[in-house]
Amino acid sequence: MTAATPIRPKPSSKSRRGFWLRQLHRWHWISSATCLMGMLLFAITGITLNHAGDISAEPVTATKTVALDQATAATLASARVAEGEKTPIPDTVRAALKPLLSTAIPAAPAEWSADEIFLELPRPGGDATLTIDRATGEAVYETTDRGWIAYLNDLHKGRNTGPVWSWFIDIFAVACLVFSITGLFLLQLHSKHRPSTWPIVGFGLLVPVLLAILFIH
Repeated sequence: MTAATPIRPKPSSKSRRGFWLRQLHRWHWISSATCLMGMLLFAITGITLNHAGDISAEPVTATKTVALDQATAATLASARVAEGEKTPIPDTVRAALKPLLSTAIPAAPAEWSADEIFLELPRPGGDATLTIDRATGEAVYETTDRGWIAYLNDLHKGRNTGPVWSWFIDIFAVACLVFSITGLFLLQLHSKHRPSTWPIVGFGLLVPVLLAILFIH
C-alpha cells in the first residue's frame, strides 16, 4: 500500500494578502529608488519650463575659423553635388575638421551650394552651425550656449538629445508607471484602515480636470 498524499491546506486570505503586500512594497521601493533622481530632474525642469519667460539667460556665442589643407579642400571643390541638395560632408573632411575644431562633426545632411556647405548642429541648451567655403576650404564653426537651465529644459523635452536619452525617457516612464501602479494597489490594501485615502485620491484627480475645463480654452 502506498502512503496517502498529505493534503496541503489552501493559503488563507490573510497569507495571500501578506504575499501581495510584500511584493507591492518591494516593487514600489525598487521603482522609487530607480526613478527618484529622474523625478527630481523632471519636477524641477517642469517649474523652469513653466516660468521660462521669467528666467533671463544671455546666449553666449563663440566663433572659430579654421582652414582645411589644400588636398582636403580640393575634394570639396571638385565634389559634384546639385545646388540645394542635402548630403553629408565627406568622411575625409569631417576627419580633418575634428582636430581643428576639437569636436566631432556628425554625418548629418548638410546643405550644399556652388560656393559653400552649411550644416546645422542643434544640441540641448544651444546650437551650432558649420559653414565651409568650397573654394578656399575655410571653415567657420559658430556655437551658441543658452545656459544650463536651457540645457536641462531641453533634456526635459527630449529636444536634440539623441536616441540614448530618448531610451532613458522611455525606461524612466516605465519605472514611474510601476511606482504609480504599485502605489495605487498599496493604497487599496491600506484604505480600510485609512478612510481618507480615496477622497484624497479623488481630490488629486478632480483638481486638474476642473482646471482644464474651467480655465483652458
